[in-house]
Amino acid sequence: MSDLQHLTDFLEPLSLAQLSEDEGFKAGQMGRHIMVYEEEFPDLSDIDLVLVGCGEERGMGMGRPFSAAPDVIRQAFYKLFYWHSDVKLADIGNIRAGESLSDTYAALKMVIKDLTDAGKIVLILGGSHDLTLSQYHAYADRKQVIEAACVDALINLDMDALPQTEHFLMEILTGEPNFIRHYSHLAFQSYYVHPYMLENMDKLRFDCFRVGHVKEHLEEMEPVIRHCHLMSFDLSALAHAYAPGTAISPNGLTGEEACALTRYAGMSEKVNSFGIYGYRPEADPDGLTAKQVSQMVWYLIDGISKGKREADLKDRESFYEYHTAFAEVETTFLQSKRTGRWWMRMPDDKFIACSYKDYLVASHNDIPERWLRAQERSL
Repeated sequence: MSDLQHLTDFLEPLSLAQLSEDEGFKAGQMGRHIMVYEEEFPDLSDIDLVLVGCGEERGMGMGRPFSAAPDVIRQAFYKLFYWHSDVKLADIGNIRAGESLSDTYAALKMVIKDLTDAGKIVLILGGSHDLTLSQYHAYADRKQVIEAACVDALINLDMDALPQTEHFLMEILTGEPNFIRHYSHLAFQSYYVHPYMLENMDKLRFDCFRVGHVKEHLEEMEPVIRHCHLMSFDLSALAHAYAPGTAISPNGLTGEEACALTRYAGMSEKVNSFGIYGYRPEADPDGLTAKQVSQMVWYLIDGISKGKREADLKDRESFYEYHTAFAEVETTFLQSKRTGRWWMRMPDDKFIACSYKDYLVASHNDIPERWLRAQERSL
């Protein structure tokens, strides 16, 4: 795709020999199937998912070196086996270190914007969590109003902190002009979050889910993610045992739960930029965290493959249709015959993502909380 050739101005190519540690890759492994920018920029015409690395960490404090995290993750990911032949993959290398932090932000933003403009799903391997700003500005530049979700043990709104990574959400959620229609925060850990912060988030009608709630109601997170365009995953959300290369908390999500959330993102027809941040190779001598991230990426691809099989909502033959009423409101629920996912009709006749639990609540003449929250935001 020649119109994307200019992206090489911002990118450093890769060496497959170094990533395979000169051993090469076995037949069937990712390293044999992914198109990689080595000497020539790949043709992305038929590509579904594009990987790009960005080791920028100056948002955690000036003077930090560019991290090798993306390449360490690649070494683990390329050794996994390629199961989803319907999902075409490309890896376009790493963002070059900018002279300043803002230069790196701008380069990453440009790459994400141009790739999503071309209809690609972009996976960013970070780097520190403030690189989510580049994801957001890729949409803001085209004045696209979006829904976004972050998975993180912390809520990065601390304006008293100097490092950008501790307050970058303030710019995303309150900057003017603003292009966030709705924001969801998954797996925060209460003892790290000031109660006033949650009160302010609730006043803005944003949804925040404690880590315990996410773990106990994991399937309820799929509708939360389904309508998002941007998703950002800080590895601090995982318990230390599953991601020792983060060192934030002994508690958090399990590796399997992180993979499930990533799979939900892949299934969404709207998520087209997904960032995984916070990996520190120097704290991961056994490479366990790199393997964890590589498996999350594998499940993202698995989700994309499953999402490709979903029918359009207009194709009612592909859905079970249920009519019910609650609190004198008549509505319709749809369940996909292909994926089992659910939607419910709002008063404006638009369908929003929901779950089987929402249907059960409505069928007992109670108002589903998801319906109520969506209706509050529309007023």
